[in-house]
Amino acid sequence: MTKLLTALAATAFFAVAAHAAEVQGTVQSVDPASRTIMLDDGTSYVADAAVDLESLAAGDKVMITVDDATTSAVEVNKQE
Repeated sequence: MTKLLTALAATAFFAVAAHAAEVQGTVQSVDPASRTIMLDDGTSYVADAAVDLESLAAGDKVMITVDDATTSAVEVNKQE
């Protein structure tokens, strides 16, 4: 029984992890009204409501976690 529960937990973990991608880039612009982050390579992402856009500015290097199902930015972290 324990082995079965461990296997199910591992499967659930990998299933969730498979639905997110990480993207690195430099912020070109941020539009708080539309919640859009534009990167210098021309790609843009709409940020979820939980993402703090006020701390982002053009020129910031960021790591964006994108939900593959919705293509929304679910997390944005500044890089040093």
